[in-house]
Amino acid sequence: MQSPVPPSGQFDGTRHLFAVRVYFEDTDLSGVVYHANYLRWFERARSDMLRLAGIDQRAAHDAGAGAYAVVDMELRYLAPARLDDAVLLVSRVVEASPATCRLQQEAWREDRLLCSANVRVAFVAPNGRPQRQPAQWLATFRALIAPDSADARK
Repeated sequence: MQSPVPPSGQFDGTRHLFAVRVYFEDTDLSGVVYHANYLRWFERARSDMLRLAGIDQRAAHDAGAGAYAVVDMELRYLAPARLDDAVLLVSRVVEASPATCRLQQEAWREDRLLCSANVRVAFVAPNGRPQRQPAQWLATFRALIAPDSADARK
């Protein structure tokens, strides 16, 4: 029997779209998504965005080249998600430098923005010190920077 492939989302131009469903385990006692679960969802969406873009984080880590680490994150919670909601995570690269990338991520339920995140990641050596990311990866990130980032859904 062939196992189904986990969802990886898809690119729509320079935006990566990743859908999740709210399960009971994602909610707190009040029946809304627990705030930390947005962090998990955003991490999954970023990881799959990189995978689909051809950035093999695992190979780099296994080869001892380094890995990405979140160095700064700002979240804004605007509306709650609830059990069984379908949530669309939209990720965009907004800046890329030799050692860091900045991304904008948003969680949407239909036309309602639920949560937004500004994330900066740095490529770090196995010893934890920042270093230049591979040149091809930097080129990939720069190619994904959207010319107009005013509305992530457009």
